[in-house]
Amino acid sequence: MPSVGHVEDTVGQYSYTEVSSFQVSEGNTRNMSPEPVKTGRIFMAAVAANLSAFVVGTCLGWTSPIGPKLKTEDTSDSPLDRPITSDEDAWISSLIAIGALIAPFVAGPLADRIGRKWVLLSSSLFFVLAFGINMGASEVWILYLSRLIQGFGVGFVMTVQPMYVGEISTDNVRGATGSLMQLFIVAGILYVYAIGPFVSYMALQWCCIVVPIIFDVVFYFMPESPHYFAGKGRKTDALRSLQFLRGQSAEGVHDEMAEIQSSVEEAMASKGTIMDLFKNPGNRKALFICAGLISFQQLSGINVVLFNSQSIFASANTGLDPAIATIIIGCVQVASSGLTPIVADRLGRKVMLLTSASVMTVGLTALGAFFYMQLVVGDISSVVWMPVPALVIYNIVYCTGFGPLPWAVLGEMFPANIKSSASSIVASTCWTLGFLVTYFYPALDALGSYYAFWLFAGFMVVAFFFVLFVVMETKGLSLQEIQDRLNSKNN
Repeated sequence: MPSVGHVEDTVGQYSYTEVSSFQVSEGNTRNMSPEPVKTGRIFMAAVAANLSAFVVGTCLGWTSPIGPKLKTEDTSDSPLDRPITSDEDAWISSLIAIGALIAPFVAGPLADRIGRKWVLLSSSLFFVLAFGINMGASEVWILYLSRLIQGFGVGFVMTVQPMYVGEISTDNVRGATGSLMQLFIVAGILYVYAIGPFVSYMALQWCCIVVPIIFDVVFYFMPESPHYFAGKGRKTDALRSLQFLRGQSAEGVHDEMAEIQSSVEEAMASKGTIMDLFKNPGNRKALFICAGLISFQQLSGINVVLFNSQSIFASANTGLDPAIATIIIGCVQVASSGLTPIVADRLGRKVMLLTSASVMTVGLTALGAFFYMQLVVGDISSVVWMPVPALVIYNIVYCTGFGPLPWAVLGEMFPANIKSSASSIVASTCWTLGFLVTYFYPALDALGSYYAFWLFAGFMVVAFFFVLFVVMETKGLSLQEIQDRLNSKNN
């Protein structure tokens, strides 16, 4: 069979070459220097995809400014005619996790059927519907429904976005593009932190509902993953997508397209099932690593901090306006998350995760000590300054380690034939633990806030040793090289 059939398909200014069977070229047969990859295009597509993560951030941060409006006796800026109870508050905070743990089992198979791009675009339907429902909420159960629907959208994004970004990126920028998710999530959180306390309940819903619409408009013009097209046998579409993402000619992307086609065909030769995640040693190891990292991400207590920032600062009684303190934390999250794409492919995933776990332990221990002195000792005059710097330190290292990197690792650990199943399981693990932590936090808080924060600190000690002894470094490795290492191949 000939390696290349020259069938010209001219679209706009580009001439695409349909490749019937890609083969990696041997030697310099083209007598030309390699075309440079225009990484700006990769980041453009990754940023467009991560606007969906910005929407996720608006949902995660929503309860922080809205919670005080729903709890106050003055219901003039609440859609309800009475303040909510502590139990209702727990359900409003945690129901988003229920939707997010169910949705991956729909989003994963859909990503294989209709493509990563269209699943991400469809997530906006849930977000628009949920914020629309919030506008007409007159009973608590309507807010429950809204949060559940938001969770479906969050589950769609968190399952498919890492797949898309991991597949469109080159080996040398995959850590950076994979880390963008956390940056955009915390930017979305800051968006509602900064607006929510200073506008009406209804105005915040309008500010939130426009974001998923903007995402759909922008991301519509981005290409589908070439890996998805290759898996569907749409080789010309795969080539066009790769040319767009690399900014190269058909000749320039030939070898990479051959590698993608080879790896996808090898993976798809045996249709993957969920059981293959457990039968194959490499897949088992990858699932253990990814599920472990995601579990410790949630057991760090991050959702407690995000959902209850204003309440935490109010109970700390530091003298600083809780709304302003929360905005400070949001700014810290965005600034520190912005560092991760810059250093992730330089320092490596493992070093950053170890640093994150160890320093988060310090921040959580200090926060627990403050609440212990407040609630048990009764004298906080010497440590009244402690909550803000403790949470700042915690958020900095979370946003540069355990926030973005578990999702970046998930996007590169699994072969094409079981990637959607693996993503579904890991994403559901994330939100199952997210629900449990968020729902039971009020009960721990009632006993004493220090119990909760010291428990989270203990989990971070375990996380440090998990990363040290179990997690594999993937810096600079191709997707195929990662599979070889997971399966103990030397080449």
